[in-house]
Amino acid sequence: MPEIVNPPVMLLLVAVLAYLLGSVPFGIVMARLFGLGDLRKIGSGNIGATNVLRTGNKPAALLTLLGDAGKGGVAVLLARALVGEDAAQLAGLMAFLGHCFPVFLRFHGGKGVATFLGTLLALSFPLGAAACLTWLAMAAAFRMSSLAALLAAVSAPAWALWLAPNAVALCVGLAALIFYRHRANIARIRTGDEPKIGKK
Repeated sequence: MPEIVNPPVMLLLVAVLAYLLGSVPFGIVMARLFGLGDLRKIGSGNIGATNVLRTGNKPAALLTLLGDAGKGGVAVLLARALVGEDAAQLAGLMAFLGHCFPVFLRFHGGKGVATFLGTLLALSFPLGAAACLTWLAMAAAFRMSSLAALLAAVSAPAWALWLAPNAVALCVGLAALIFYRHRANIARIRTGDEPKIGKK
């Protein structure tokens, strides 16, 4: 973890703003813009890009992915530029929590994978790239977004040990939260019922 150098009031302000940014539900926004209906009543009911893709609308899914990843990355970059490195990691964590437990949707949010990857890319590009490549490789091998996400998450602390040692604790925390948010997916993976990527 980076050294805490900023006053608590400043860090609290960063935390609140990053959480609110993370709470913006880009999947819901894109589903409405593209006339796809209520995303929470489609497929898995999740608000992330994978569920948007199940509607068959690839542009909407791509924009959701970019939005969800971007809010984590923007939170980190703005906090780093305006406050410092301790605020950057806090902002990444809070943007992730905002996505998973958004105040705008009564705390029922997404799984956090895109926001997780966007956060890591902004914190340390080599670390984020390694996590993204892990996701891509596992998705290509198993054709399951959830399994790829779990494997990318569990690999992130190991990548951080090598590429960004001061982010190891954050990676462990984010990985634990991703596993928590994927409880139902893990159960379906075990029974062989988890849907494959691209299935409507």
